[in-house]
Amino acid sequence: MKQILIILFCIPLFATAQLHWKNVDTAYQPLPEGTHVFYTNDSIDGKPNIAYYFIGDLKNKQLDFTADAKNGTRLTPTQYFEKDAHPLLVVNCTFFEFVHNSNLNLVVQDGKVLSKSIQSTANRGKDTFTYRHVFRSAISIDKHRNADVAWVFSDTAMQYAYVSQTAVNSFKDSTAYYSLKQIESRNIAALKKWKVQTAVGGGPALIQDSQIKISNEEEQMFTGKAINDKHPRTAMGYTQDAKIIVLVIQGRFPKIAEGATLGQEAKILKDLHCKEALNLDGGGSSCMLINGKQTIQPSDKEGQRPVPAVFLVK
Repeated sequence: MKQILIILFCIPLFATAQLHWKNVDTAYQPLPEGTHVFYTNDSIDGKPNIAYYFIGDLKNKQLDFTADAKNGTRLTPTQYFEKDAHPLLVVNCTFFEFVHNSNLNLVVQDGKVLSKSIQSTANRGKDTFTYRHVFRSAISIDKHRNADVAWVFSDTAMQYAYVSQTAVNSFKDSTAYYSLKQIESRNIAALKKWKVQTAVGGGPALIQDSQIKISNEEEQMFTGKAINDKHPRTAMGYTQDAKIIVLVIQGRFPKIAEGATLGQEAKILKDLHCKEALNLDGGGSSCMLINGKQTIQPSDKEGQRPVPAVFLVK
C-alpha cells in the first residue's frame, strides 16, 4: 500500500487523463472545408469540465487570420462580430487594464503594430522605485501562413516588434523604459525583427517543441500558487502539420465547469498535438464565438465581458 501511495504522489501535476472530444460542426454551420469545432464535458482530474476548441488549416487561403484592437475602448465579442462583418471566429486574446482599457500585450493587424507588449511592471513595497522588465509571449502568423510563438519586445515607435525564440528571464532595475538598442547592448537575448501579418499576445507560453514547458517564471505572469488556481481559460497554438487551434475552457461554475490550471490547460494542448501554444487572458474574459454563436458560457454574471482586442478568423 505504501508503494502505491508513493507512485500516486509522484504523478506530475499535469498528468490529466486525455479528454474525449465530440465533433459539433453541425451546431455552428456554415463552416469552410477543413475547419471544425469540438466539444468535451469529460472531467479534469475528477472535476466537472466544459471545453471547446476550433481547428483550422493555416494554409487554406480561403481563411483570413487577423485581429482587431480598440485601445481605450472595449467591446464584447458579439460587438466585434457585428463590427467586423460577421467573421467565422471571434475569441478574446490580450490581457488588459481596466483604467484606460488598454492592451498589455502585442497586437499586430495586417503587419501593423496596433498595441505593444508592456516592457515593465512597477515593483511594490520597499522596491517602489524599481521595475521588473518582462518579455511576454505572443503567437503570430506570417505572410506565408506560418505560425510562431515567441517572446516579445515591442514599442509603438517601431514598425515591427522584436522577439526572442527562447523564453527571456525577467530582470529588475530602476529604469522604466529601454530602447531596442539599450536592450541589445545588455545581451539579454538574441532579438530578431518579427515581420508578421497577424499577432496577439498573452502569456505564459505553455508548449514548446511539442512538450509542456510553461514559461511563467520568465514571463512573471502569475505569482505564488496562482499558477495552480482553476479559472476559465483561453489559449491558442498550432500543430506540426500547420493547423491552428483555439481552445476555451469554461470555469467558475461549481459542479458544472470549474475551469483548469495552467498545467491542465497545457496538457490539453499537448494532447491536441500543439507544437507551440500559449495561454491568453482568461477568467471573465474567456469567450469564443463561431459564426456568432457562443461556445462556453462566460463566467461574469453580466455575460460577455467587453475586451480591447480579439483574434479573428474570417
